[in-house]
Amino acid sequence: MTKFPFLFSFLFFALIVSGNHETQRTVSSKMVDGGRGKIGAIVDKNSRIGKEESLAMLMAVEDFNNINYQNFSFVIKDSKNDPNQAALAAEDLISMQQVQVLIGPQTWEAVSVVAKVGSENKIPVLALANDMPKWATERLAFLVQASPSQFNQMRAVAAIIGSWDWRLVNVIYEDGDFSTADIFSNLEHALKDVGAEISELVSLPQFDSNLLSNELERLRRGPSRVFVVHTSFKFGLHLFQTAKEMGMMEKEYVWITTDSFTSLAHSFNVSVNSLLQGVIGVKSYFPENHPPFRKFYRRFCSRFRIEHSDEYNHEPSIFAVQAYDAVRTAAMAMSRSQGTAHHLFEFIKVADFQGLGGNIQFKHRKLAPANTFQIINVMGRSYRELGFWSVELGFSRELGKNTSTSSSMKDLGPVFWPGGYSETPRGWAIPTDARPLKIGVPTSPMFKQYVNVEGDQIGNNLSFNGLAIDLFKATLDNLCFPLPHKFYAYSGTYDDLVKQIYLKEFDAAVGDIAIVSSRYEHAEFTHPYSEAGLVMIVPTINNRSNRALLFTKPFTLTMWIVISVVNVYNGFVVWFIERNHGPEPEGSMFSQAGTMLCSSFTTLFSLQGNRLHSNLSRMTMVVWLFVALVITQIYTANLTSMLTIQQLEPTISNIETLRRMNAFVGCGRGSFVKGYLETVLHFPTETIKNYSTPDGLADALRNQEIAATFLEVPFAKLFLARFCKEFMISGPTYKVGGFGFAFPRGSLLLPYVNQALLKVSETGKYRELEGSMIASEKCEDGEGKDGSPSLSPNSFFLLFVLSAGVSTIALTLYVYNATHNSNLQQNTIWRLMIAVMRKWGNHRRRFSRRVSEEPHTIPNNFPNATNMQSLA
Repeated sequence: MTKFPFLFSFLFFALIVSGNHETQRTVSSKMVDGGRGKIGAIVDKNSRIGKEESLAMLMAVEDFNNINYQNFSFVIKDSKNDPNQAALAAEDLISMQQVQVLIGPQTWEAVSVVAKVGSENKIPVLALANDMPKWATERLAFLVQASPSQFNQMRAVAAIIGSWDWRLVNVIYEDGDFSTADIFSNLEHALKDVGAEISELVSLPQFDSNLLSNELERLRRGPSRVFVVHTSFKFGLHLFQTAKEMGMMEKEYVWITTDSFTSLAHSFNVSVNSLLQGVIGVKSYFPENHPPFRKFYRRFCSRFRIEHSDEYNHEPSIFAVQAYDAVRTAAMAMSRSQGTAHHLFEFIKVADFQGLGGNIQFKHRKLAPANTFQIINVMGRSYRELGFWSVELGFSRELGKNTSTSSSMKDLGPVFWPGGYSETPRGWAIPTDARPLKIGVPTSPMFKQYVNVEGDQIGNNLSFNGLAIDLFKATLDNLCFPLPHKFYAYSGTYDDLVKQIYLKEFDAAVGDIAIVSSRYEHAEFTHPYSEAGLVMIVPTINNRSNRALLFTKPFTLTMWIVISVVNVYNGFVVWFIERNHGPEPEGSMFSQAGTMLCSSFTTLFSLQGNRLHSNLSRMTMVVWLFVALVITQIYTANLTSMLTIQQLEPTISNIETLRRMNAFVGCGRGSFVKGYLETVLHFPTETIKNYSTPDGLADALRNQEIAATFLEVPFAKLFLARFCKEFMISGPTYKVGGFGFAFPRGSLLLPYVNQALLKVSETGKYRELEGSMIASEKCEDGEGKDGSPSLSPNSFFLLFVLSAGVSTIALTLYVYNATHNSNLQQNTIWRLMIAVMRKWGNHRRRFSRRVSEEPHTIPNNFPNATNMQSLA
């Protein structure tokens, strides 16, 4: 009798199992003894994913048996979304049902325990979890990842965030999901590539509604308004319901969901869609237009509608496609194996065929990662497919070879944002209960015109003014939102001021803060609002000579001497040639020399005087007048230039001279310039002196304490505007950053401040502020240090050679002609005297000393007879 209750219970259990197998439409009820094998599956039957997977796997077994004339059976166990239940189901399927392959479950927590059971029993496990640690297949010997890894979707999420220039992101995920470590590591690196970072990484439990509300409230009070949700569909709906009740699904909020939630978007009913208005989703992609899938699609929808009439939509998702391909992989391996687990596992690993979701081929027991995702936007009663994102192409509206691609999601078209707005949210906000920004201002700048703090620094009665302060206020006026702030004085160095931002003592820093690379370790900067560069300033050449002699400056002393010599020489030549045509000189030798010198000069300027008689003197005078005209014109031009334009020259032209002289140089106290001079320009530390005021710097240059000083270009403009005649810029401009405002690294304000600062610059406001500041500086000091623009004889060498040469040639020709004529006359007289003496001697001997009184006639053949007569 005691056996009857047990037998009755056994028969009742058998009937239930038989009924379940019939309702599940399995093949096992039709199998005859001696069936070739069983395929076991573990799913969550109560979830939409589990329902789709169950039907898809059953259809895969049926299709394979019909096409290949096989008789494989299929058994499903319910995990009830519990890893422990999944482990018990795996034990039952292996030990009781004698399955040869296990497929599923969907989550990594369940996969980890099922794969452990399978490995212990040497049963292959084809996991359908998308998110699995990288080491999973290494530690679990019989585990195969039958669904593509979705890690690349984090790059798609980052690309969406980068398209809209959002900087801080809040990430929400389910507590207990141990596969998220690798996922969020990928997300963190992808966000860095687009200039963003994770602000809050929040893990939320499934069943603690109070903790969920508290965490969302904390995030709502934070600055970031961009949320990435990586949760299951069920928990995600609860999250969005809570967020909507808290007013976090309104304007200025951004919600981005990942594949685990978005891939079920086709199953959203009207109430769910109304809850998710404006949400952007990243959805797994598979080729829906291929004929095999279209055939599967029609059959699936028909059967799913019958078996699950309570579901809103009956279309298959990526989960159904992956489950179908996984069963087909197992069935193909079972048909080829010899019945041993080892052979079956080896055939699974070498599977290679075209499935519904794409090519099925394993590498290291994993499918190739998914690299294409669909971007959707929940809108109205359903959702809109905006386009696609792929690793190779970026964003595109369609997939194909000739499709235009873009790196920005903006090119996919307008987006419907939470709250029903088409205007893109800025991704952050200043909470109403937030304190004003604490802005640090330096109290010891070298040039007070840029920033000046006045008042009692011990108390709070301080005033902040200067170009930097006025510019910052003008920038805030161009922001599209109010920005409460308060200035605080800081007496430390500029490096320490920037460091205080990193230490969160200040929210920003305003002043003449130079943008240098070392300061980027602690803060970020706006675009430079001033001209960038570093210049060397040196004294100009000092010339204290009497300006009464300025008329002599166009020519050097040597030039004047050469001009005088050439004039005297040319005048002498003309006088010498023309002396026989003027009155005979009278008086003493000194008087005659003065007359000759005066004649040499007056001949040049007395163009209306006596005409010249000799061609040689005329030739000399023409050249002389030409040279005098050229010299006179150049003299006039140079003197005019000296009288109208002040010529300044630096005392030192380059830094090589400074280093060679081992000279002292100056710079502003507390600035980065000292380090730049040491490390870049290689000045010895002991030769660099610091100064706190422009007056101290100018005095040091005047007193020759330093030979030069180095200032940033904006400071150099102010310095030279005040000391405009004593100092000047010398040498090249060294490229360094200009002045900017400092903000924390990753600041959400920075892009908007940069935009507003550009507007201020484009409207000419900064130029106006700088111009009025420089114009207020009145040039002090006296005369400048004139240079030496005098011209030397080298500039007129050819002219002088031409004039002196022509004069010399004229003088030589004149002397030669004069000498030749004189010699000719002397020879004629001498011959005449000899002839007369001979004649007289003969006559004396003939007439005994009696002189003949008869006139003598010179023969006609005697040369120069006429001349001789004239000389007589």
